[in-house]
Amino acid sequence: MTDAVPDRIIAAIDIGTNSIHMVVVRVEASLPSFYVIATEKATVRLGERCAKTGMLTEEAMERSLKALARCQEISRSLNVEEVITVATSAVREAPNGQNFITKIEEKLGIVVDLISGQEEARRIYLGVLSALELNNQSHVIIDIGGGSTELILGNGHDPDYLSSTKVGAVRLSDLYVTTDPISDREFEKLQVYIRGMLERPTDEIKNSLSTEPVRLIGTSGSIEAVALIHAKQTLGTIPEPLQGYEVTFADVENVVLQLKQMNLAQRTVLAKEKRGEIVLAGAMILCEAMRLLNAPKLIFCQRSLREGLIVNWMIEQGLIADRLQYQGSVRDRSVIKLAQKYGVDLDYGKQVARLALSLFDQSQGILHNWGDQERGLLKTAAILHNSGCYISHSSHHKHSYYLIRNGELLGYTEAQIEAIANLARYHRRSEPKKKHENYRRLTNKYYRQFVDEINPFLRIAVALDRRQIGAVQDVVITVDTKAKQFHLEIIPAQQNDPCTLELWSLEYKKEAFESQYQLVLVPYLQS
Repeated sequence: MTDAVPDRIIAAIDIGTNSIHMVVVRVEASLPSFYVIATEKATVRLGERCAKTGMLTEEAMERSLKALARCQEISRSLNVEEVITVATSAVREAPNGQNFITKIEEKLGIVVDLISGQEEARRIYLGVLSALELNNQSHVIIDIGGGSTELILGNGHDPDYLSSTKVGAVRLSDLYVTTDPISDREFEKLQVYIRGMLERPTDEIKNSLSTEPVRLIGTSGSIEAVALIHAKQTLGTIPEPLQGYEVTFADVENVVLQLKQMNLAQRTVLAKEKRGEIVLAGAMILCEAMRLLNAPKLIFCQRSLREGLIVNWMIEQGLIADRLQYQGSVRDRSVIKLAQKYGVDLDYGKQVARLALSLFDQSQGILHNWGDQERGLLKTAAILHNSGCYISHSSHHKHSYYLIRNGELLGYTEAQIEAIANLARYHRRSEPKKKHENYRRLTNKYYRQFVDEINPFLRIAVALDRRQIGAVQDVVITVDTKAKQFHLEIIPAQQNDPCTLELWSLEYKKEAFESQYQLVLVPYLQS
């Protein structure tokens, strides 16, 4: 009889454009599943940025820090063992967004991961899948945030489409609404803008769908507000829970028309909590999305990004291995897709990765203490290090940085993508230097140290496959601390191959390793 797997208490925090949300869950690892034991929400309006500079304001950051401190108190009182925190649209776009993340860590000790719009959409999808069965039928999921709207197409397996568009309830209210009630002119201008922004993603989704009508699932505070208004007016009460509540396109259109006629005070009374200022813009985004998708109705889902963070954590911990198993390899498939897009020789990339990982594994606990997560980042960088040749062989290491950084890799945070791109950037030529713009973008000290310590392994691995024919079968390392030497035994794939070019390349590229570890690299062929 085996021991039962203990339950774990985990928290997830979403630093959004309008609000900061936290969910605390008990993860039942033996099932695996989770259930919510506490939630917290604070409307911080982080997206109310300086009109001239686009910077997060001091007032908004201070409100956010107070909300995060409150989340931290709740987490401690509930004995939370790990807090997963992400920032989205407002922090992504603000010039001082990274400074704000640094301030959060310095003041509260909370490590915040910045995620891309596509990665946000992927994790929203995971959150919805934890609440609804899609039964292998294609569904469109819409999440309307303060700064962006995510549209996802999937049937319960791999998402077929992920998008993030810069239309959000806070963003549009700030940019387009100055009259109260909104004037016909501003209303029409806002309507046209929303349609223009959503036209491309909705067209791409419709082109990918083979069946009509569109099955639409909605999540987020803006959509919840529309559902609550409809429920109060038609049922006279609010269903508890609101999960699964349906509204038709005509219902949404009617709510928009009502809100259009109201002033701020009236909208504040009608809408839940502090949504009076932004509820109209949010409802209009939903209305135009449904119109463009020809969606007759929408089903509301209470789970979204926060729960998706929990599911993603469970996948990374190896706790999910059934219906969400496909997500466990999302990183690998995303890397292969990017490699194919830029004509990377996968056999060569995988050979370099194999040698780099062999060096990483053998020196773990001797030269470094990085773990499995960082090992995976090295593997990705090794596979993609040559992708810049798609643009030009000249300075291809710099091109590789750009392609990886902007390649929309899924399953990674922005800091992890930055680390991967920097590793690829430094597989040849110059070592990391503070004067390099790409290196300065490694604002996360943890990942900067990782790049400093691990980039020499990738340089050695590239040297060991100089002819790109898999000439080296493996390497064996021995560290002589007394003599300050790093002995590298090279095992050729072909017994009589002297690996002359690989040894020459290694001599040329070993300087970065020797400088980093203060060891003399001594290579030799297996006798």
